[in-house]
Amino acid sequence: MKIALVSSLQDPGGCTIHDALLALLGEPHGAYPLERHDLSHHRVKDRLIYQDHIDRDIDADLIIFLSRHSSKNPVPVLTVHVTGNFTTADFGGREGTLAPSAPAWMQAVLRELAKNAPSPFRVAYEVTHHGPTELSTPSLFAEVGSTEREWSDRAAGLAVARSVLSADHADCIPLIGFGGTHYAARQTHIALTTRGAFGHIAHSREVPSLDAGMVRQMREKSGAIAAFIDRKSLPSGELARLLEILAREDIPVVPEEHLVHMGRLSWDSYRKILFLAEGLSPGGRVVLCGDWPDGTPHVIDIFPGLLEEALRCNMAEFLKGTDVVPVARVSTPRIPVLSRFITIREQRDEVLHHLISLCVNILRKGESTFMEKDCLTIRRRVFDPEKARELGVPRGPCFGRLMKGETVLVAGREITPEMVTTVAERRIHIPGLEKFI
Repeated sequence: MKIALVSSLQDPGGCTIHDALLALLGEPHGAYPLERHDLSHHRVKDRLIYQDHIDRDIDADLIIFLSRHSSKNPVPVLTVHVTGNFTTADFGGREGTLAPSAPAWMQAVLRELAKNAPSPFRVAYEVTHHGPTELSTPSLFAEVGSTEREWSDRAAGLAVARSVLSADHADCIPLIGFGGTHYAARQTHIALTTRGAFGHIAHSREVPSLDAGMVRQMREKSGAIAAFIDRKSLPSGELARLLEILAREDIPVVPEEHLVHMGRLSWDSYRKILFLAEGLSPGGRVVLCGDWPDGTPHVIDIFPGLLEEALRCNMAEFLKGTDVVPVARVSTPRIPVLSRFITIREQRDEVLHHLISLCVNILRKGESTFMEKDCLTIRRRVFDPEKARELGVPRGPCFGRLMKGETVLVAGREITPEMVTTVAERRIHIPGLEKFI
């Protein structure tokens, strides 16, 4: 792969990074990952934001611009971003035009920045902004900011240079992002902790100006297969409008929690999970748990009544217990967890065993139970309204107090909860019950 490293003689931050990069390459060292590629170094006279069509003169598959970052609210920061103008072209490029991005490479540089950043520098994506836009070659900016002090900081320049040289992109899920501030906090966190890698990101203030054509351009110039939305950063009306555009453009929206748990799961397998979940309960909420390997999504069922009783006994413990296995839970407004789950076919037996064992042991700890062969019997005392009526207890508040375990006074007589309860049993047949204990 041919990679061009470009800096401007007008840019003090870019010069610091360029000098640091040459110094690192001039020292005895093991090969940096970037050196596996065909590298070229280029210095230009004008500002980088005005380098439209620079790829006509540079033979490269990827351009990395080494640059300064300026801000009205300056903080020590090391950033990566791609260029483009959602609306007007106030700082180079053409209005309403985005440059081709390189999500995997941006993520790789960002992750290296997080390893190498000296104190007190933070690291972040920046949202899409400024030129150049007239490029055919994917590019990214690696920057040091935000004032002259940071631009000349040798340690910061070395951190950016080392991060660029150490970048080695891996399997990722290319995304476009919507919402957030200039430093794209949620998108940065996702890229640092999951396989989600961003191309173009639109600031919250840009979202109202986006139409279907611009969203389509964001996807095409990013090679994105899905979108992430920082929902809390958008007004409800703008969020609804954006979701409608994404639906019309057939761009799926992936929640952050799904990215966290996807592990090695391929995008095709993930989409298959969503398809199976829709078949189990149209419109149901899907929660991914555990760390997923790749494989074939498969539906599994728990024995009838077992999950219902476990959730009734201790729902929080069940939900916590599912967090450690690759399983998808499906819920509806009325049903907190369906008794049908989705996992990977190759791990079906282990996951099913874990879920059944979890339910059985929740019940054994929290309920009066006994086992007989392959049957688990749950015995509990329940309120018996017929007994209450026989003792003269009127329907209404007194019923409620007795159900809560309180004693009530009826016609001068104390009625205790024990007087109006009966023993109820439920038997659940679980073949091979002993192996789940």
